[in-house]
Amino acid sequence: MPPLTASSYATDLDAIREAADRIALHAHRTQVMTCSTLDGLAGCTLFFKCENFQKVGAFKFRGACNAVMKLPDKVAQRGVVTHSSGNHAQALALAASTRGITAHIVMPRTAPKVKQNAVAGYGGRIYLCEPTLKARHEMTAQVVNATGAELIPPYDHPDIIAGQGTIALELLEQVDRLDAIIVPVGGGGMISGIAIAAKAINPSIRIIAAEPAGADDVARSMAAGTLIEQVDPNTIADGLLTSLSERTWEIIRDHVERVITVTDPEIIDAIRLVFERMKLVIEPSAAVGVAVALHESFRALDGIKRVGVILCGGNVDLDRLPWMNV
Repeated sequence: MPPLTASSYATDLDAIREAADRIALHAHRTQVMTCSTLDGLAGCTLFFKCENFQKVGAFKFRGACNAVMKLPDKVAQRGVVTHSSGNHAQALALAASTRGITAHIVMPRTAPKVKQNAVAGYGGRIYLCEPTLKARHEMTAQVVNATGAELIPPYDHPDIIAGQGTIALELLEQVDRLDAIIVPVGGGGMISGIAIAAKAINPSIRIIAAEPAGADDVARSMAAGTLIEQVDPNTIADGLLTSLSERTWEIIRDHVERVITVTDPEIIDAIRLVFERMKLVIEPSAAVGVAVALHESFRALDGIKRVGVILCGGNVDLDRLPWMNV
């Protein structure tokens, strides 16, 4: 399949810059941190973009905020709806609260109580359903029909992708001469936005996707040259379980140089290392990027000396840290 033209992608640099202006008063400009110990292990200089310090503890607030703030007033007044048991649920609830509208959040009844409490704390109206994708879609459709609320999916939406791309705008302003950016990938909204922004600003920058070996649909899709859906994912990186969409796949296919997968033990080792050496709380999905930076497959790449690593979130259950069950 030939590469798409820039105008055919879900977003572009102009839309991402507009998103940055739109969310500037609401989202944090997250800091970049370094660690000489991890530099030594990686064999290059690492710059960690700390989205674990973002509102709701994850990058998801950027996209949700952009999508909510961009809605026309007449649409926004009807509220917004999504189905999610994770960071997007919290992000959309907070973004809606910030605008003064209602967020309807469909969650599986098995969602951890701590996540339900967080969504409720941000003002979200929760609808519990059976823990199946079919039940989530059916309940979401019922809520949309009953309320007229606007559906804001977690990643398969141009305004979500543009919002996530603001991470790259900040990172490239904060750190010069980056050779590459390592980005964890699940549904692909974050890496799509980052790739579009970073490549538009610096066409030579290399985008590396970081993926759990137990949820490797991106690696398999890239190897096959066609979109392959996720089937039975099994990894502690619970934020990276979703399949790519056509929107995100098209961008990843054309802009990502390589996908590197890491095992759950490698992810756990990366979490511990960041906890112990950087004193940062990160979730397993964020540790996937760290594990890739330390992986022999990444160290073998030529010409990479200065690397951005996206720490995509810090929402962990402190009563169930991953090494407690190892």
